[in-house]
Amino acid sequence: MDRVTMFVNGQAMSGGTLNDALTGARFLGKVDTAPKYRFYSVRDEFPGLHPVGSGGAVVPGELYEVDYDLLREKLLPREPAELELGVIELADGSGSLAMRMRESALGAPGVTDISDRGGWLAYLEDK
Repeated sequence: MDRVTMFVNGQAMSGGTLNDALTGARFLGKVDTAPKYRFYSVRDEFPGLHPVGSGGAVVPGELYEVDYDLLREKLLPREPAELELGVIELADGSGSLAMRMRESALGAPGVTDISDRGGWLAYLEDK
């Protein structure tokens, strides 16, 4: 069966409310993105990652090896409409699938830049 890597940085991480959607995936470890992204809280419900040409930050998360069926049937249907599947660059230069903020969602009410907060879990701890 074909498998791909999936970077998660919010509720799908270990202990999060969407982590059960990764049951059957292989946890590859904690990883960081390349410093090419801004990171947002959307209504303090979930985070969003968005690529930028300059002024980017490193975003911590977790990497999983998933098969397409799990991705299609379990994880993607539970992702918020403000996010879309895309490819990101990790700190080691490799690529991975990840959920990214839709351009159209960046200016929506309740979207706050949290790039300097150390990731989603650190942001939630500070709230």
